Amino acid sequence: MVLQGVELCFPQLLNASCRKPDPPGPETVFLYSLLYLMSVLTSALNLLVIISISHFRQLHTPTNFLLLSLAVSDFFVGFLLVPAEIMVTKSCWVLGDFLCAVYYLLPYIITIASVVSMVLISVDRYVAICHPLHYSTSITKDRTRVCVCLCWLYSVLLSVIIFSDHLMQPGRYNSCSGECLVDIAGDIDLTLGFIIPISVIIALHMRVFMVAVSQARAMRSRVVVVTLQISGTMKARKSEMKAGKNLSVVVLVFLMCYCPYYCVFLSDNKLLIGSSTEVFLVFLVYSNSCLNPVIYVFLYPWLRKCLRLIVELRVLQPGSRDANVL
Repeated sequence: MVLQGVELCFPQLLNASCRKPDPPGPETVFLYSLLYLMSVLTSALNLLVIISISHFRQLHTPTNFLLLSLAVSDFFVGFLLVPAEIMVTKSCWVLGDFLCAVYYLLPYIITIASVVSMVLISVDRYVAICHPLHYSTSITKDRTRVCVCLCWLYSVLLSVIIFSDHLMQPGRYNSCSGECLVDIAGDIDLTLGFIIPISVIIALHMRVFMVAVSQARAMRSRVVVVTLQISGTMKARKSEMKAGKNLSVVVLVFLMCYCPYYCVFLSDNKLLIGSSTEVFLVFLVYSNSCLNPVIYVFLYPWLRKCLRLIVELRVLQPGSRDANVL
C-alpha cells in the first residue's frame, strides 16, 4: 500500500510509482546555486573561446582547431549536462525510459570526445616538438579537420555500443516509474574510453618531456652563431616548446579531473548511477570544462586580446576577421 503523506512521482500509478525526492535543504540549495553558476561560467567562457578561434583567421591553425573541438565539448557540458544532472538529482524522471537512456548517452558522447581531443592535442605536440621538420607537412589544417570529425564520430559510435542494451530495452533497470537508472558497460568504457586514450596521452607527453629536456640542454651548450637563419630557427623552437608546456598544463588538469571517476571502475568496475559518489565524481569531471577556458586565459595572450575585442563588439566591424591578434 501507498503510505499516507508520501508524495509520489505518479500518484495515479499507486504502488508502481517512485517516491518524490525529499525537498533540498539549505546546504543543498547552496550547492545547486554554485553548480548553476559553474554551468553559466562554463558555457560563457567556452563560447568565447569558440567565437575567438572560429572568427579570427590568424587563429586558424591545426593546434587551435583541436582546442576548438575541446571547447565545443566543454560548452555542451556547461550548457546541457550540468543543468540536466541537477534536475535529475532533485526531481522525478518524467521523460520516459527511452529518453532516460539518451540522457546518459549524451554525457558519454561529449566526455569521450574530450578525451579523444586530448589525445589529438598530445599527438600534435609530439610531432611539433619531436619531429619539427615534418610538422608543417604532416599536421595540416585539412587533416586536422578530418581528425576532429573522426573524433566525434568515434565518440558517438563508442557511446552507442556502451548503451546499446539500454537503447534496445530502455528502463530495464528501473524499479519504479519516475526513476532513471542504467548499468554501464564498464569494460568497454574503461578500455576504449579511458585506459587506451590515457595511456597514449601519458606516453606521448613523457616522450615530449624527454625531448624537451634534451633540447634545452643542447641550446644551453651550443655555441652562439650570429646568423638570422639560426636565430629564427631557435626562436621558432622556443615558441613550440612554450606551446607544449602550456598544453601540458591543460592535459595535467584534465587527468586530475577525469582519473578519479575511472579509478572507481578499476577498483570495483561498478558505480551506482545516482549515488552520492557518482554525482561527486561526475561533477569533478564536469569541472574540467570550466577550468579549461580559465587556463587558456592565463596562458594565451592572444585569447585575452580576442576576448577584449569580442566584449567591445569590435568583431562586428567589417574586416575584423583579419585583425592581428597574435
